[in-house]
Amino acid sequence: MSFSSGAKAELCRDRCERKDLAVAESYGVLLYCHSFSAREIRVITASPDFAARLPRLFKRAFQLDFDVLPDAGAAGKRSLVIRDEKKLSRIFEAFGMERLGSLSHHINYGVLEEDAARAAFIRGAFLAGGSVTDPEKRYHLELATAHRSVSREAHSLLLEMGFSPRETERAGNALLYFKQADAIADFFTAIGAPTTALAVMTAKVDKEMRNTVTRQINCDTANADKTVAAAQEQLAAIRRIVKEYGTLDVLPEPLRDAALLRVTNPEASLADLAVLSVPPVTKSCLSHRLKKIMSLAPKE
Repeated sequence: MSFSSGAKAELCRDRCERKDLAVAESYGVLLYCHSFSAREIRVITASPDFAARLPRLFKRAFQLDFDVLPDAGAAGKRSLVIRDEKKLSRIFEAFGMERLGSLSHHINYGVLEEDAARAAFIRGAFLAGGSVTDPEKRYHLELATAHRSVSREAHSLLLEMGFSPRETERAGNALLYFKQADAIADFFTAIGAPTTALAVMTAKVDKEMRNTVTRQINCDTANADKTVAAAQEQLAAIRRIVKEYGTLDVLPEPLRDAALLRVTNPEASLADLAVLSVPPVTKSCLSHRLKKIMSLAPKE
């Protein structure tokens, strides 16, 4: 099951007991479904949970049944259709629309006065025309409808709910979309899918932890590479002194001790060498001594 299918399955667990909320959710479904016209309502979905929910939802909202239902056990995309004129008229009337008049799709805000009704409408819109990408891959949630006016009005509705979706168009559809994990999680919480919201935030935390660990490893690796490179330069300088003079005794005692420490601990960091010094010295002091040794060494 895809992440989007799982999200829709969770949303479909709601029992839609309140008629007004069933009407609001159905409204979202109709304005974001495949076809909502005076001649036909057609909802096409690949979600078995949504396909199973729709007959119950429309029965609760409008006291009517679909004319065409998918076969039991059908796989792939499923179609649910209403063509009966009386049923269509009843649905149109529920939203203050004339079925046989000039049809222009708009959101009737009078149906969505309560916060719960707005959330139910957006839930229906997502079930019929929404999708969400697996947050382990990337963050993207969108609502797609063929009706630009509906998309603009849904945008205003989401703004009232505290969201700030972006708008675009693709393949003749108007889209509202989110690309931030926090916004997507809040969206699912608002429309009744807290488990999905938690999964989005968990994925975000996991990604941030992995990125932090990766950055730390890269930083540690870079620091280790710098330590090794510096140590190799210091050892090369010490070898040149020995080659030139045959001994390290030409160096002042503090520098000679630092040189011997480096020779006997070729991979140690400055901090480690400072601790090994007798008596112990600071990292800054040891760094200064090694730089002095390098400056005194004959040039290559």
